[in-house]
Amino acid sequence: MRADRLLSLLLLLQNRGRMTAPELAAELEVSVRTVYRDIDALGASGIPIYADRGPVGGYRLLDGYRTRLTGLTGDEADSLFLAGMPGPATELGLGADLATAQLKLRAALPAELGERSRRIQERFHLDAPGWFRDAEEVPHLGAVAEAVWRPRVLRVDYRRWRGEVRRKLHPLGLVLKGGIWYLVARAESAEGAGSGTENVRTYRVSRILNAEVLEETFERPTGFDLAGHWAESSRRLEEMRFQGEAELLLTPRGLRLLPMKFGAAGEAAVAAAGPPDADGRVRVVLPVESLPVATHDVLWLGAEADVLGPPELREAVARTITELAQRYAPSG
Repeated sequence: MRADRLLSLLLLLQNRGRMTAPELAAELEVSVRTVYRDIDALGASGIPIYADRGPVGGYRLLDGYRTRLTGLTGDEADSLFLAGMPGPATELGLGADLATAQLKLRAALPAELGERSRRIQERFHLDAPGWFRDAEEVPHLGAVAEAVWRPRVLRVDYRRWRGEVRRKLHPLGLVLKGGIWYLVARAESAEGAGSGTENVRTYRVSRILNAEVLEETFERPTGFDLAGHWAESSRRLEEMRFQGEAELLLTPRGLRLLPMKFGAAGEAAVAAAGPPDADGRVRVVLPVESLPVATHDVLWLGAEADVLGPPELREAVARTITELAQRYAPSG
């Protein structure tokens, strides 16, 4: 809306001082011609905006002028919880609200605190996703967020590894973990969803093939704590993930590689490692997943690791190495 844009323009000049028309146009995502019209409109309404000519010119407010039109709308206040994550805020449709809310907050601060917040924003930046991974497409994130907020029952077509399913969900919250969006929701059964936390599951938003926000409402489970639920379900997932242990004999380099490959599990294994033998190799006990996953992980360590046990893992690694050796053996 034009009124919001005029306020944003005014707050930009108040917070940053002199700005050119192209700079304002880039910030507001409008044309330079639109900026000229907005400047004229603000001037006609009594806002003391002045134009400085020349190569270092631009528009500025009269020295000492400060607007007090800094009240936050509901959407702008909501967006502040994502102030450190502009990318996710944009994915949720709150990017413009977040930008305006930040401008209003800075305008309301005393001059010295406003300058301090500007310096912090210039010097610190949060980039949540991991390296070397493209961002997931989440075309239905907006619908999911709407159902979480209102709240409304959500009907989805969801892709599982065993095939597609249709579900009616009671969406309880959204979680951003490592750059990936997850929906925590209670699935309706044939008898209904119940009133507690039974049937509460986690759904990867990128695997939602279709999402429809229904007019049906639902009651959130009494006392449901999204952060607490996520921490507990993450703990259970970690416990289910590791199905056994591998006993390895590692070279010094293999010991350094272990945390890089296995994260916290690798760090714990290194911390509990015994003393090095005469060759400098160290025995460690590492939690592992299924046999195929553990075989792949151990092979990643290459010659830096000897598998001491269990026997089935040692046999699987030896079998894979034999197959590779036969495959790459010189012909003739």
